[in-house]
Parts: sequence; C-alpha cells; structure tokens
Amino acid sequence: MPKPALQSIHIHPLKAAGGHAPREAVVEPWGLAGDRRWVLIDSAGRAVTQRPHPRLALAAVEPWPDGGIGVSAPGMEPLAVAVPEPGETVPVEFLRDKSEAVPADPAADAWFSAFLDLDVRLAHLDHPATRRPVPVGLGRPGETVSFADAFPLLLTTLSSLDALNSLIAQGDHADEGPLPMNRFRPNVVVEGVPPWAEDDWSRVAIGDVVFRVARKCARCVVTTTDQRTAERGKEPLRTLARHRRSGDQLLFGLNLIPESTGPLRIGDPLKILE
Repeated sequence: MPKPALQSIHIHPLKAAGGHAPREAVVEPWGLAGDRRWVLIDSAGRAVTQRPHPRLALAAVEPWPDGGIGVSAPGMEPLAVAVPEPGETVPVEFLRDKSEAVPADPAADAWFSAFLDLDVRLAHLDHPATRRPVPVGLGRPGETVSFADAFPLLLTTLSSLDALNSLIAQGDHADEGPLPMNRFRPNVVVEGVPPWAEDDWSRVAIGDVVFRVARKCARCVVTTTDQRTAERGKEPLRTLARHRRSGDQLLFGLNLIPESTGPLRIGDPLKILE
C-alpha cells in the first residue's frame, strides 16, 4: 500500500455542475479557491442542484485564473462567463439558508435556461461577508462556506470506495458497479489508508494545511447519478443503507473545515493528527 497521501484534487466552480481536476489548489477558509463560487437560481431565488435536475451533471465547467468560467454541454455552443462587477446582489435560498450573490451577464442566464429548459439565473459569490455560516453546532463562530452543501471541503478515500464497490458487487444491483469517485463529488481524495479508516479521524493535515473533521458526510440521491450521462440508478444508496447507515443518514466521506490555509498538491502527505 502506498504511503498516506493526496491522490487527487477536485474543484466544481459551479454548484452541481461538472468539475475540474487540477494538480494543485489553494485552501481558503471557506474551501478550495474557485470551488462552488457560482450558482444557478430559479425564479423563486432557490439554488438549482442535481437533486431535482440531474442534467446539470452534463455541464462541464472550467475555471479561469481570474475567477471566470468556461462552460460547455451537449447540444450547446461553448460559453465564456466573466466575473460580474461588484454591485447589486440577489438573494439565494440554499438548503434553508439565505445568502447573496451577484448576477452574471444575462447571456449566461439564457444559455443555462435553454440547457435545462428551466428559467434560471447565474450568480457569483462576491464577498466573504455574503458567505453562509457553517451549520450551528458543527462549526466555530466566523466559519463560513461557499455554495457547497454545508462545509468547506469533502474528503474521500480510494480504499473506502474499493470496499464499497466490493459490497455493491455482492448486492442486488451489482450491474451498476463499480462506481467511480465522481459520484461523490469530493474535493480531496486520499490513498494509502485502510478502508473506512477515516471513520476514526477528527483532525488531519494534508501537506502543511490542517483540517478539522466536522462530521461524516451524509449522502443523497446525487450519488446515484451517472455524472457522464445524468442517468440515475439505485447505487450506492442501496448498499450504503445496508452497511453505512447511522440513523437516517447514509455515510461516505468526511466533511472538513480548514484550520489553516495554503496550497495543496497531489502527492502531499496525509497525517492523522487526532
């Protein structure tokens, strides 16, 4: 087994859309730089996600150094979106939280509305003051998150995915496996640890950056969505329900909160601090 280390990095510039896998990234207090900084909102101001709209998985989003994005999707002309100038914000309702974001160019609204066949607007998370607080009781005062579900980062391990895929192969929907890691849309993936070892971690360092474990990650229907086709199946939720259930939650991965900031690079050592 290789030494514990960072195996891959994943950034999703637009909440719920396709991701990007750079060789390095910068950890900011609220997550990886450029991760979940854009969001689509519907006519009622609610954040649009893959939960009801799996087609969003087919939108590939490439981050630009200046914070803008390039977007492509089947049947659509490529789209370039610049970071909007600071100004008037629009309210965003996200998992019962309230936030604010700056609207993008209307051309982006038209592009995404046509792609999803839904009236949506694209908006950008503009200022740290508009970021959402980490859930009460799981974060410390002043800790915030971008448009990730609830916490700044998500960590998964290759060995736990292998173990899960072995369980899926023994189940009623074995034909759906093995599943790739992108079903879980992590930020950091580590290798060189035993399966499910992360269950016992409370504080870790990747390279020089220290993270606190907020909780084990509860999974939703998005994990059943093939990120290449947007089709849905039964796995991994069926198998997680049998083997990784805690109350009404099905668990895979860890939600992390940074205790420090700085660069991450593939190959950085993983240290279990507590």
